[in-house]
Amino acid sequence: MRGHITKRSKDSYTIVLELGRDPATGKRKQQWISVKGTKKEAEKRLSELLSQLDNGVFIKPGKTTLADYLNRWLKDYAKPNLSPRSFERYESIVRVNLIPSLGKTILNQLKPEHIQKYYSAKLESGLSPRTVRYHHVVLHIALKTAVKWGLLNRNAADAVDPPKPHSNEMKTWDEEEVSLFLETAKDSQYYALFHTVLFTGIRRSEVLALRWCDIDMENCQLSISRSMHQLKDRSFVFTKPKSSKSQRTIALSPSSIAVLSEHYEKQKLERMMQGIDVNDDDSVFCHPDRKPLRPNTISRAWANLAKHAGVKVIRFHDARHTHASLMLKQGIHPKVVQERLGHSSIAITLDTYSHVAPGLQESAANRFDEAISAKYNNNTDETNG
Repeated sequence: MRGHITKRSKDSYTIVLELGRDPATGKRKQQWISVKGTKKEAEKRLSELLSQLDNGVFIKPGKTTLADYLNRWLKDYAKPNLSPRSFERYESIVRVNLIPSLGKTILNQLKPEHIQKYYSAKLESGLSPRTVRYHHVVLHIALKTAVKWGLLNRNAADAVDPPKPHSNEMKTWDEEEVSLFLETAKDSQYYALFHTVLFTGIRRSEVLALRWCDIDMENCQLSISRSMHQLKDRSFVFTKPKSSKSQRTIALSPSSIAVLSEHYEKQKLERMMQGIDVNDDDSVFCHPDRKPLRPNTISRAWANLAKHAGVKVIRFHDARHTHASLMLKQGIHPKVVQERLGHSSIAITLDTYSHVAPGLQESAANRFDEAISAKYNNNTDETNG
């Protein structure tokens, strides 16, 4: 028998698990676990524990610290289920923050007040609300997994309010600033890359992952099917988009096609001088030897060119915001903007670019006024005539 239940009192039972024999002494190993409640609840708990034993995730209750559990969670859950880049972030938060602060706490004794105190301490230490909120996301997922594994009855993070991130003021360029920047960037090796981002709104990770097979010159469109990230060890990984909405096709303007065509010819000439061809699977934006471009190098080049152009320096990611803001100001339907950006819902697009809303409202009111006034004046003229 792998486990059985014995009654202790009216509403208390003891589960006895058989854990095999000690290899050194040959003695039987047992784990005794107390359960308060009905016999049915005790039987359910026994079933959960046996399942943990079968799946290799059983951890002795009452003795397991949060540090022990988090290390196991990273190994058995996070690493197999997250992208390499996301795993690095999760692992760093666990190792640098969660374990030093909460690691000694017994897993099943972790309370909401412990977590809330941890958030307050991190905010006082100077971390931003957005960063602390990300800590909450990692801890919440870890504890949610513990509940699924039957190690906890509830997720203590459910009863905690994470800090609300302050909304950073979005910085974008207007049409003149975009023009000045591109004029300055024309002689840069990254001109085609920067032009593509400004004219499509795609992310840095997406533009660096583009291959020539992703660009359809004839039908004037490009397809987003993967992203590129650089890990801490400086290696590069290519991953699929996070959601089905991120995997998308984007229409290209005539100027985008012209810039990309010229970039292709330049790349083709460079490769010919090296005695190699441009293949469909080659990256559109890379070093002459086909090695990937480093994301941080691109962002620094962007900032330097902005300074030289005499326009305000914005983040490289703000090129995406610039594209969306200018489209919305031009009266492009938000649904189209959502599809180009790859947002999972139109609500995200509208919330992100709510700063554009006042101008859209005014424009809509004026256009409505013009349409009704024109009709009204026309009817009045006919009546008077």
